[in-house]
Amino acid sequence: MDEENSDDGLLIEENYYSFLNVARDATIEDINASYRNLSRIYHPDKHMSAESKQKAELLFNRTKTAYEVLSDPHKRAIYDSLGIRGLQTEGWEIVHKQRTPAEIREEYERLAREREERKLQQRTNPKGNLTVNINATDVFSYYDEFDEPGGFPIIEVSGMSISQSIEAPITLRDTVIMSGSLQSSNGNGSGGFVISGRRLINKGWLEMDVGAGNGPIIGFKGSRNLTQKVYLNGGATLNFRRNGIIPGLVGTLAVQLDKHTVGYLTYNAGQTSMSTVIEHNDEKNAWNTSIVIGIPHCYITASYTRKLLESELKLKLAGRVGTFGYYAEYGAEKKVSKYSSVLASVSIGVPTGVTLKLKIIRSSQTYTFPIHLSEEIVPAAVFYATVTPLIAWFVLKKTIIEPMNAAQKKIEIDKAKETNRQRLAEKKKEAEAAVDLMKAQCERIITDEAKKSGLLIVSAIYGKLNIDSDSSQESEIILDVTIPVQCLVRDSKLILYSASKSELPGFYDPCVGEEKHLKIEYSYREVVQTIIIADNEPLRLPRLVSSNTNSSSTISPTRANANNNQNT
Repeated sequence: MDEENSDDGLLIEENYYSFLNVARDATIEDINASYRNLSRIYHPDKHMSAESKQKAELLFNRTKTAYEVLSDPHKRAIYDSLGIRGLQTEGWEIVHKQRTPAEIREEYERLAREREERKLQQRTNPKGNLTVNINATDVFSYYDEFDEPGGFPIIEVSGMSISQSIEAPITLRDTVIMSGSLQSSNGNGSGGFVISGRRLINKGWLEMDVGAGNGPIIGFKGSRNLTQKVYLNGGATLNFRRNGIIPGLVGTLAVQLDKHTVGYLTYNAGQTSMSTVIEHNDEKNAWNTSIVIGIPHCYITASYTRKLLESELKLKLAGRVGTFGYYAEYGAEKKVSKYSSVLASVSIGVPTGVTLKLKIIRSSQTYTFPIHLSEEIVPAAVFYATVTPLIAWFVLKKTIIEPMNAAQKKIEIDKAKETNRQRLAEKKKEAEAAVDLMKAQCERIITDEAKKSGLLIVSAIYGKLNIDSDSSQESEIILDVTIPVQCLVRDSKLILYSASKSELPGFYDPCVGEEKHLKIEYSYREVVQTIIIADNEPLRLPRLVSSNTNSSSTISPTRANANNNQNT
């Protein structure tokens, strides 16, 4: 990613929904009501002194801008899809006004995708795979009666394969792809090199391949969408060897069965086989089943993956049964950074025995290390294949990954602060001005709420809080937001939505890039309570309390979540 794009990703962008304190699916009535409430505070005519009028004009203009965008269905559709930069795109105003917001959103999402595609086409897209096969069967068989006692087991590299490809865009429709591969196993090696030319056509693409390896190779490939849910692709190759020409023909028909499921039917004339595959992939689960009928082998394969999104972990199970034997495989894949993942799996089968497979994925580069532990199913090999990756992961996480991620996070936080230094200064000044303008409104709300023993905000602080200690003491990176929170109370209710609180009127971000919480101490019907929520958590006050409660209490974030969901 280039530096410009990286900086753009760190820029703080205004959230109009948060500023008006409305939900993303708010109705026009909700938006109008919020606009009227803020106008009572920020309209310049409501203030007398020149200084107050200047502050009010700044905040009223921001309120008016947010209202104009969210109250216009067309502007709102573009803002929801592309943010403020989408609204600033030249030419959006010429879009036909009779289009629905959904159609405008789709149009701008298409333009955004085309923009990203053009950026990607301006550079190569390298892809690589490295596989190192390791034979460690001697570890679990070195005590054989024919071996001399006391010797060390022999671990050797039994094979290696390397493949690499790069793409060179010529035009928006034409791309040249260069790829090569090398394989070595038990002292025998082979390799190949292919140059492909691909051209995008209506509803598909065509490709011509020319290469050399075990003789010259010429091939043609293509793909075409037959309908919105059906597409066909295939290819033919001719491999010229000394003993003749070996032809190859492969064709695949794919059908979109539902939103998350695709079925494939493939015929491979070169290997004389036919396969049927069904794949399902959604946010939490993925499974795959396939049946292959061919010469000399037939088999059935099934796999299942459970995605644990919060921990960025995938648990995998797979199995295969066929004429060659059977195997079962289990493993896990863990994301360790934005572009990197590690995977460990154990395969147990006949006649393969026990194999531990380690894989490192870094962007488009993959490094695989299959370690063959035993030729038979040995319990000791299964145990160590399962336990060793867990121990190695724990050591790696504590000694390398966590310190590296902490250092990277600090670099990103420092860069974000530097990128947004001027913007943060403006936001801080704007928040201070908003608080000054809110004081009169805050006093009126307090008076009204006090008369009916309603919702009174005793104190509210926002920022980096030390919520792990029993005393819940705050760090120095906090912001007093008592007045802004009290001004958000309507009819003895306080509602905050799922968004960063830093965009609320009177708020700003005191610690960019770091975890933030909002701590509120409030009184309702003369009962004082304290609640702490994460920055993006929704909140609804007051909470339901028992009638015999007469002292203050502190609610942990976990309990607050449960109570908020119940009350909402």
